Amino acid sequence: MGRKGNPKNNKKEKKNTPEVGSDDESVHSKFEKMRINSFTAIGSLTSKESSRDIKIEQVTLTFHGRELLTDTTVEINFGQRYGLIGSNGCGKSTFLQCLAIRELPIPEHIDIFYLSEEAHPSERTALQSVIDDVEKEVKRLEAEEERLLIEEGPESEELLDIYDRLERLDPATFIPRASEILIGLGFTSESMHKKTKDLSGGWRMRVSLAKALFIKPTLLLLDEPTNHLDLGACVWLEQYLAKYDRSMVVISHSQDFLNTVCTNIIHMRQSKLQYYGGNYDTFVKTKAELEVNQMKAYNKQQEDIAHIKSFIASCGTYSNLVRQGKSKQKIIDKMEEAGLVEKVVEEKRFNFTFPPCNPLAPPILQFSGVTFSYSGKEADVLYRNLDLSIDLDSRVALVGPNGAGKSTLLKLMVQQLTPTVGEVKKHGHLKIARYHQHSHEILDLTATPLDFMRSMFSHLNKETEDWRREIGRFGITGKSQTEAIGCMSDGLKSRLIFAIMALENPHLLLLDERCHQQT
Repeated sequence: MGRKGNPKNNKKEKKNTPEVGSDDESVHSKFEKMRINSFTAIGSLTSKESSRDIKIEQVTLTFHGRELLTDTTVEINFGQRYGLIGSNGCGKSTFLQCLAIRELPIPEHIDIFYLSEEAHPSERTALQSVIDDVEKEVKRLEAEEERLLIEEGPESEELLDIYDRLERLDPATFIPRASEILIGLGFTSESMHKKTKDLSGGWRMRVSLAKALFIKPTLLLLDEPTNHLDLGACVWLEQYLAKYDRSMVVISHSQDFLNTVCTNIIHMRQSKLQYYGGNYDTFVKTKAELEVNQMKAYNKQQEDIAHIKSFIASCGTYSNLVRQGKSKQKIIDKMEEAGLVEKVVEEKRFNFTFPPCNPLAPPILQFSGVTFSYSGKEADVLYRNLDLSIDLDSRVALVGPNGAGKSTLLKLMVQQLTPTVGEVKKHGHLKIARYHQHSHEILDLTATPLDFMRSMFSHLNKETEDWRREIGRFGITGKSQTEAIGCMSDGLKSRLIFAIMALENPHLLLLDERCHQQT
């Protein structure tokens, strides 16, 4: 018998989530809790309760009254690595959250690690923080071992897996293994001994990722794990996860990452989960072939129906032909009863452009003999005697490892920072728009996109329909335009930022990790 998800039980579990509105919460965290408390899911577990494979049928997932998934199947087989893809706002992150809090009936013996937040800032070092969580996992496994021995005896299949995991989590290897993972994620032997309270949010997120990789849960859920990683750390993570031999579902907008890591693709589309074997490139090829065949079948069926209807219409009132017409109509009725081939619905593509800006004489931005150090000390210099110039036709890619000063250079360009030595000159009429990881902070999460744009650009005196078209060009359409920004996905928030940048009509765009959360 499958186990049915019970909405009442689900609400009871959610009471463990701190109440929205605590004095010490940020607006962002309030909306995150609202997101968790604003979705419900039901489904029936059809895989064996003791299996490490998960199959849940008749799944419906609702968020703020909108059905993200309708009567679909969740299937996650042990040892497979799934890439979860879909357009911004379709519900990918909400679906992962749904799995993480067991809103759907996932067997309790399947432990889940959901990478969703940074390691807590504390007096513990990055290395100690990782080891602390591993020690907790060892205690959990030992308690589970004791329970299984009592309830199922030494022949339990689950015990074999627990013994294997306990053997891998040998306390004697904690420090070298945790250090290896942290170094792979970009830490140095010095930085891994820094207290987590002294690390930036991006580095604390790496600590959380290191915990997940060390613990190696039965089901690993990752939402954009390469955010804030430099190229070297991304390559290391790809190679590490490509050998992950348990179950994993990952959201990523990097095709290279999905190609290297994934054994399967889950396409979240039109309120369904569609499954494809292979990596992202295989998915693209297979999907294209299936759609070509589907359109051939659709066109053939529509031609047959049109031909039959034409014959029926020509029968008139002649008794012998009327009988043939009724017989032909039965053919159409049977086809409709069996289900007609659906026409392929192409996914919307949003192509947006920035309006042309007024020409400016070159150079529009110039660095002359720039040296910079945050501390002002010679030993901490990031740039020395830097000379560069940017014109309106410049297209520059800035690459380098974490800590090399890429974001610092952009801050110098917008004069958020001042050179230690030298000068940054910009054209008197130069307008700069900068996108970075904290751009979302300018958004009023309690406002709707329409209201926010109207208030921010009140001097433009646009009508409501004009604003709808303006933000619609960036893929924010329908109900998304009139819902609170705090309830939007990160991808849609990024699109709103780009809509704002376009209206500022800049001469120079500075894009710091602009592909995060974008499809």
